Amino acid sequence: MEKEILGYPIVGTDIDIPNFISKGYAFHVAIGHLMSNDVRRITYMNLKASNAELPVIVSPKAIVSKHAIIHSGTVIHHNAVINAGVIVGENSIINTGAVIEHDTQIGNNCHVSTGAYINGGVRMLDNTFIGSNATIIQNLFIGNNCLIAAGSVVIRDVYDNKTVMGNPAKENLINEKDPYNSRSRRKS
Repeated sequence: MEKEILGYPIVGTDIDIPNFISKGYAFHVAIGHLMSNDVRRITYMNLKASNAELPVIVSPKAIVSKHAIIHSGTVIHHNAVINAGVIVGENSIINTGAVIEHDTQIGNNCHVSTGAYINGGVRMLDNTFIGSNATIIQNLFIGNNCLIAAGSVVIRDVYDNKTVMGNPAKENLINEKDPYNSRSRRKS
């Protein structure tokens, strides 16, 4: 087993988690959205079921309104902006430079990528991924398990389990089962 990753020591494995919990350690799930958020979501749920402390982590370079509510396990990266009246659910990622405007609700286990803009009054449910530099106009509904592709401009509601892309964003009918087109990235 490796001794460190990116200069950070590896202090144990999943088997050691109960011991760390009993010693009062806090946990941060440092798993991104890898083709889906299942690994991140399941890891978080297992830690929560074990009564692990899962704090909110906010970069000192982020701007978060004192009138926003951020739930456990969420991380807010450098230069992100979260304005008044925003509610962010558990175990979500608000990545570098993302902007979430007033009165928006972000569900649990969501990932808002770098430079994405979510305008005011948007209601986004659980397990949704917003790609880099995507824009969602005000007062829209984004359902559970959606994927908004990078650079998309969303001007209509997006319902559960949909992948949308483009400007304006339209449902991806070509490759619904593999929205990331992972086969094209595999070596022959």
